Amino acid sequence: MLTRTDEMARSLADLQPVASDSLLQLIALCNADPRPEKIDVGVGVFRDGQGNTPILKVMKEAERRLLETQETKAYLGSAGDKRFAELLRPVLLGEHADDDRIAGVQTPGGCGALRLGFELIANANPKARVLVGTPTWPNHPPIIRGVDLEIVEYPYYERGQGSIRFDAMADALSRAEPGDVALLHGCCHNPTGADLDEDQWRRVVAIVAERGLIPLIDIAYQGFGRGLDEDAFGVRLMLSTCDEVIVAQSCDKNFSVYRDRVGSLWVKTASADTTATAMGHVFQLAREMWSMPPDHGAAAVRIILDDSGLRERWLVELAAMRDRINSVRTKIAAADPRLAFIGRQFGMFSMLPLSTGQVLKLREDKAIYMADSGRFNVVGMSDDQVDTFIAAVVEAMNG
Repeated sequence: MLTRTDEMARSLADLQPVASDSLLQLIALCNADPRPEKIDVGVGVFRDGQGNTPILKVMKEAERRLLETQETKAYLGSAGDKRFAELLRPVLLGEHADDDRIAGVQTPGGCGALRLGFELIANANPKARVLVGTPTWPNHPPIIRGVDLEIVEYPYYERGQGSIRFDAMADALSRAEPGDVALLHGCCHNPTGADLDEDQWRRVVAIVAERGLIPLIDIAYQGFGRGLDEDAFGVRLMLSTCDEVIVAQSCDKNFSVYRDRVGSLWVKTASADTTATAMGHVFQLAREMWSMPPDHGAAAVRIILDDSGLRERWLVELAAMRDRINSVRTKIAAADPRLAFIGRQFGMFSMLPLSTGQVLKLREDKAIYMADSGRFNVVGMSDDQVDTFIAAVVEAMNG
């Protein structure tokens, strides 16, 4: 007869190895490559024309003010910096900023917001299925599986044509059951750069509302595509139409505070009372996972948004980042008709029409590092590397 001790005999030594994260492996390989001409378009951070990821000038000023005025490092509570969330409302929500059915909370980056959002869904409906277009950001599926929700995949993108498989997407959403979750990219789709246009958003919103689905929108790059308001079109349209909406938002990119982990989760339900109940669960889940979110980055963002002068300076620097993304896209698109689709896309990422073998050959022969899928960071290189990159890619496509 087994005793309780026998049943509990498994230990940490019995854990099975975990497959290494492919992006982290790629970063390590690139870092270890001694070739000075190497080009790293794998890592997902904005780089300027010199190939650097600088701290925004306006962020430096906000941090200086924070250093001079902050009087304590005491806990803020599970909600984090409430003023940060309050100031972020109009940036993200636009005309819905005053809707008392919508509540937000600070999170550790977009990842924290996603995990918190899916935990909330799992609490409400453990049987909910999550419809995920493929390809998607590689961390989406692990986060969803981490809360024991079922994933239903559908094809989102046609690599050969550089376009969205919208009919397949609409069909998948139309066959979903009430209470299922539609995971959507708000803008600057990662990894493809292929965004829904306004008419496609209208169709998706109509299907979501008709089928009684819960949309969870991941918006990590607001301002990197067409502009702050334009990039939030889908989020705001969904809020206009649906009673229940969850939005996972990140400031890491548009404020260039990657390592400070600045994000937020937004929840809308049919009434202010039911939203308050949902947020009670959100705060409890946040308490269990990280207790209190990190303060520094959110405090600096709050200082910027709370000062009209600093906010205008941020918008100028954000526009400069967006302009560089779009200008590099235009240059790559003009180099070869087979790359023209890149000029019609938005954000930092796109997928080249290359096989895994061709990607590996570029890595070995040209010291160009990108994901095996052909996903690359449009602004992962300096200005003086762009021509070299384009020539190598065209050569690979020809060969």
